[in-house]
Amino acid sequence: MSNIAEPIVIGKFGAVHGIKGWLKIHSYTDDAESIFQYQPLLMKYQGQLQAVNITEWKRHSGTFVAKIKSFDVREESQALVGIELLVSEEELPELEDDFYWRDLIGCQVHTDQGYHLGVVTDMMETGSKDVLVVKANSNDAFGQKERLIPFIKEQVVSNVDIAGKLITVNWEPDF
Repeated sequence: MSNIAEPIVIGKFGAVHGIKGWLKIHSYTDDAESIFQYQPLLMKYQGQLQAVNITEWKRHSGTFVAKIKSFDVREESQALVGIELLVSEEELPELEDDFYWRDLIGCQVHTDQGYHLGVVTDMMETGSKDVLVVKANSNDAFGQKERLIPFIKEQVVSNVDIAGKLITVNWEPDF
């Protein structure tokens, strides 16, 4: 399993559920249930990348709980709490007119008028829209250290060039 170059985080193990070793699963996928379709699902456990063998899973109180093979009691499963669930990059579906957040991080951000706002360092989900977290240049003319720019296509985000690592926005530099 160690030949996977860049595993992508798509979820993590939550708290232990019950005495038989079930664990809560926090999914970061758009369709939360789709986390169980990825094969192989991986975890970094005891210093190495290992396959996660989910033998059963079900919905429980607005989230999911799962049974992991060889983790049969609460105390054994406790060791997995907080461990991230990963997949290889090749397992992710191709997107037509959308982007993975990881593709946007590291992109330079310019206004429609050519002002360099900075670089995308992170993304935030606010419920209604995603937000670009842009670290401003050290010599920003408006004294900004960071900008939060809503990722609203056409209204705010004019163009995204993933290959060129450039995002063009309709945004005032002093905001």
